[in-house]
Amino acid sequence: MAGGTVKYRHLSRNSSARQALLRGLVTQLVHHEHLQTTYAKAKEAQRVAEKLITLSKKDNSTSRKSVEAMLYEPHSYMSKVFGELRSRYLTREGGYTRVVRTEPIKKKDDQAEAAILEFVDGPKDSRFMMTAKTVARDRLLRRAPTSVTALNVKKVTQFRGTQPFEDMVQRFLQRHTEGKTSLVDKILHQTQSANRSVTPRPPAFKIPDTQEYVSRATLRAQKPVTPLDGEGTNLEAEGAQVAAEEKRRTAAWAEQIVPKSFRKGKGSMA
Repeated sequence: MAGGTVKYRHLSRNSSARQALLRGLVTQLVHHEHLQTTYAKAKEAQRVAEKLITLSKKDNSTSRKSVEAMLYEPHSYMSKVFGELRSRYLTREGGYTRVVRTEPIKKKDDQAEAAILEFVDGPKDSRFMMTAKTVARDRLLRRAPTSVTALNVKKVTQFRGTQPFEDMVQRFLQRHTEGKTSLVDKILHQTQSANRSVTPRPPAFKIPDTQEYVSRATLRAQKPVTPLDGEGTNLEAEGAQVAAEEKRRTAAWAEQIVPKSFRKGKGSMA
């Protein structure tokens, strides 16, 4: 219907190209269980992936034909969809995938919103990994977890259990003990470092008081008019004085506008 609400993202493609794109994304998601793409593509592929898991839980001839139509090389992934993935989400009523926003993939050429699309409770579950790292950091710092951390622990262990989570925490603690570089080490170093050099931000520029500005009329009133060989006034001397005063005021304002680091590194703006 003309003027109707668009119920899906076109992704700048026609129907056949859009279906081929989503089919490829879902196939890669089943293969890797974790992929990074633009946020718009991730949200559209998430809808197809959720439907794929729902069909796999039905496990009949009709659902198998539908799943085959959603995947490239279905003979390579049918056993995983109706085996590992089906058993993992058999007790879940929904929410089989997760979309996590990230910074742009290409920092120079493309600034499109990026995101991670992944299966929940999979081997590459980002929330599971980050929550385990947070708990490991809290144990290293000997402090109690926050309410947000406790809520995340409850979410990631609801269907997976507490033992895999505890094993992951111990892995991060072991990496710290062995001296390997990990996110826990970086966070701990940043937290305990008391002498970090932080470059202060330049103060907010304030417009100088209008009373400090010396106008040409003020200078003319303060300085008596001196005749020049009996003809006219000494306009050149007066102009030089005004220019010098304005230059001094501009230099004073520049110190408030331009950061000191810029003036040292790249020179003055003059």
